Amino acid sequence: MERGRVTMDRNADAPWSKFDPEAYVDNNYRTPLEVDLLIVRLMRDYFTRCFDGVPPRSARGIDVGAGANLYPALSMLPWCEKVLLLEYAHPNVEYLEKQIAPAGYDIAWDPFWDVLREAPAYAAVQPRPLVADIVRVERGNLFDLEGGDRRWSLGTMFFVADSMSEAPEEFHRGVRCFMNALDDTAPFAAAFMKESVGYRVGAHDYPAYRVNEETVRESLAPFTGELEIHDLHHSVRPGHEGMLLALGRRNSAIAAP
Repeated sequence: MERGRVTMDRNADAPWSKFDPEAYVDNNYRTPLEVDLLIVRLMRDYFTRCFDGVPPRSARGIDVGAGANLYPALSMLPWCEKVLLLEYAHPNVEYLEKQIAPAGYDIAWDPFWDVLREAPAYAAVQPRPLVADIVRVERGNLFDLEGGDRRWSLGTMFFVADSMSEAPEEFHRGVRCFMNALDDTAPFAAAFMKESVGYRVGAHDYPAYRVNEETVRESLAPFTGELEIHDLHHSVRPGHEGMLLALGRRNSAIAAP
């Protein structure tokens, strides 16, 4: 992405209707990357601690900006009675609807489940039929969550707020919308590309807002009762310096307008 322009690429300007989910999966998940397996392990262990290792199957989970990535939803399976995948791009919505069909999701996601099922709560779950039973897809924008009218008791947001716009106000608004969609004390996991200058999927370029650990911590801190940020020093493509994984719980703070 070209930097230093007077006019920044904003979320509404990105070519989301041309997003290629198959190319995205091929580039990022078809051959599992060690950093993603590490993220899954950290998320698995954190959610297990939050729920004391006993699946209540009563939480309502949401993956915001799910894209062509199923492992955040898989990480919520033992704890949820319902999981919503909120996604804006039509091609990604179609991809996700195929993944939750009764025929079962793509085998590309099996290595991620293999990591999850190392924990007893996950080993007790049959993931494919459960995905088809409790997961649904809804087309919607992250910013649709602005009012906080719909609340969930478990949430994930992976490479969304930082990977949809170059505008700092849209990044912070995205984080605020995600956090305000969560109930008080709801556990969450959010991942960010560190110092990303944008990315390419298929034949199209997409914008990013450059964040580091301090940026992420400052954006989440007003909303969290507990927060841990893992700086994962793994680069998966040119144009970024690693990944950041934030794990925490929502508190009762009200976001500033």
